[in-house]
Amino acid sequence: MKDNTKVFEEYTIPKAVMTMALPSMLSMLINIVYNLADTFFVGQTGDSNQVAAVSVSMPLVLLFIATGNLFGVGGCAFVSRSLGEGRKDRVKTISAFCIYASIAVGLILGIIFFTLKNQILMLVGASENTLGLAADYLKWVALGAPSIVLSITASNLVRGEGAAKESMIGSVIGQITNIILDPIFILHTGDKLFGINMPFGFDMGVAGAAIATVLSRYVEAAIVIGWTHRHTEKNAFAKGLYSTLKVPANLTKKILVKGTPLLFNETLWASAMAMLTQCYSIRGLNVVASLNISNTINNVFNIVFIALGDSVAIIVGQLLGAGDMKKARDTDNKMIAFSVMCCTCVAMVMFVMAPLFPMLYNTNDEARELAKYLIMITAFFMPQNAFLHATYFTLRSGGKTIITFLFDSVFIWCVSVPIAFVLSRYTGIHVLVIYACVQLADLIKCVIGFVLVKKGVWLQNIVSS
Repeated sequence: MKDNTKVFEEYTIPKAVMTMALPSMLSMLINIVYNLADTFFVGQTGDSNQVAAVSVSMPLVLLFIATGNLFGVGGCAFVSRSLGEGRKDRVKTISAFCIYASIAVGLILGIIFFTLKNQILMLVGASENTLGLAADYLKWVALGAPSIVLSITASNLVRGEGAAKESMIGSVIGQITNIILDPIFILHTGDKLFGINMPFGFDMGVAGAAIATVLSRYVEAAIVIGWTHRHTEKNAFAKGLYSTLKVPANLTKKILVKGTPLLFNETLWASAMAMLTQCYSIRGLNVVASLNISNTINNVFNIVFIALGDSVAIIVGQLLGAGDMKKARDTDNKMIAFSVMCCTCVAMVMFVMAPLFPMLYNTNDEARELAKYLIMITAFFMPQNAFLHATYFTLRSGGKTIITFLFDSVFIWCVSVPIAFVLSRYTGIHVLVIYACVQLADLIKCVIGFVLVKKGVWLQNIVSS
């Protein structure tokens, strides 16, 4: 199999980028489907309160996902390295630790969120109309927290063991399970879905959406872990995997050091997104419902610039590792331009189709209209986000993790949230203008990113360093 540098040398830049980006896009699209399915099927109830309840709860669900990444990403890095060294016993130790730890931490988080669900939801912007519904949703998610954390951890570990395809298959089957169960648990017998009367349904609304998500996560974890144990000829370390809980202290420390920054960053980001939603929610329940619709659609299109940015880190990182700084700079400039060009085309399609997407949801006209314009605003700023994301991963490829941390979570808390907070509470301007101002503030990051990339602060070989 060719390494990324050879792929780039033999392919044109667009082909090399897409070779790196398409698998990443597919993986991200799979993860988005969970939120997309919940939002879509809850939207079929025609109750804006229920749609808003899912929107308010979603940033909290991201905390469970971030916890799964703590053990999954942290463990995956050491699993891959240990396999490369031929140390299967250590792979066994790492995998067992990560699986047990993910279950234990998932239980702890579940207990906290189940016990304090009302207080937590009030902090992130739940209103009197949505608090009870959001609590129903979060209650079931909290009860299934171990399954969410475990499924993400297991998928990352298996990917680190070289079984990316099997990990993806487990995720796809989990998504299909969620799509099948969502209408059954959410809707009522006789409700119309795609013009057809539902033959049966449990009529559980948002609670049903949460139950379907939790069950599908259990299915995903069972498939991934089950495959590992059914194919011990490919995964020799799986034999006696759970025979011991003994993990060297230094190894535990390394796993936590590797994964904790990601957990910290994603936790700050998720809490900031919850705060932004709370600021927007000041302008009414329809705003919350429209945000949930637009965010779901936006996330589908956003995977384009996110995946293209990831490909920048992969290909440029290879060139930096090879010590070819001149080629790394030239390649990076071309890849940033290619990313902006692709996303400009995608943004135009998104802008034109914006009026159609809200029609998929059975909600009121005001929420649909707001969602349409929110999608249009996001489409307008997509080229900006493409440039920003590509410069972000350029800096990251050169080991500038502190700068990228400042770009991500620190900026949104110190700039984006204050803008939304002040404008929503101390002015009477329309929520669409507030939303656009928050997007426009990212121009500050674009300018800083442009200067840093042009100065070449990222041009270093972090491996030899």
